[in-house]
Amino acid sequence: MSDPICPLCMRPIPGDVKQSVHHLVPKLKGGKSGPTVLLHHICHREIHATLTEAELARDYASVEALRAHPRLEKFIVWVRKRPPGFLSKVPGGRRKR
Repeated sequence: MSDPICPLCMRPIPGDVKQSVHHLVPKLKGGKSGPTVLLHHICHREIHATLTEAELARDYASVEALRAHPRLEKFIVWVRKRPPGFLSKVPGGRRKR
């Protein structure tokens, strides 16, 4: 059986790599039983470092919308050059609140 593919960066997610489930609509915004996607942990952290829960619920409730966000586009280009098991601190710092 092949490894699942991260829908954000399109790299495989080996079983021994840190991974997490992302609610496309945040749980706090009504998405508790809504659709989820399996992501690399680093990809999931970058989403939450970039966007607020309100922004995620309002404008970024699909993988396509997330991939089109300018900061996430840059992150995807950057992370695709790394091996699937790559972990680091979230590049670029936290979002401005």
